[in-house]
Amino acid sequence: MRSGTVADVIEKNVNAVAEQMGIQVRSAWRYFDAAGLAETIAQQHRDFKSGSAAHGVGQAPMPPIDNPELALILGSVPDALAETGGDLYAVVLNAIVNAWLAGHIHGEDGCPGCDGSRGSAGHDWDARMKGITAQVPDIMKWFDRDKWTAALHDSGFNVTRR
Repeated sequence: MRSGTVADVIEKNVNAVAEQMGIQVRSAWRYFDAAGLAETIAQQHRDFKSGSAAHGVGQAPMPPIDNPELALILGSVPDALAETGGDLYAVVLNAIVNAWLAGHIHGEDGCPGCDGSRGSAGHDWDARMKGITAQVPDIMKWFDRDKWTAALHDSGFNVTRR
């Protein structure tokens, strides 16, 4: 859970208490139980992890780190930022759609709904990866964080946290 989300929930609830009790917000803070909230959030997280892990939720399959298709998508981000003028939403949406269309990056070979959708390589995953690598011989550079960050900076953008 994002810390800003927790802060927003706390502020909203303290304001609600102040309004309900007809007191100033600063007085309502004495009714706030930080330890209790922290324990509730921690318990919800534990419950989610134990309950969802049994069903495979939250455990995304990861492609091999040297997957050329993944490198293509990763490498497209700096250019997409430049092309969209820094529209992060458009860039993330593009990456998600490309990952989806790539067959979850690794493995939907043999999907009957995708027949003919992969060009001459078809559902032959190895042939598809070799084709990408042949077209872009240095594709693995995108797994080097420093090279990716340099390309991001070259696009004129940078990611900073506020």
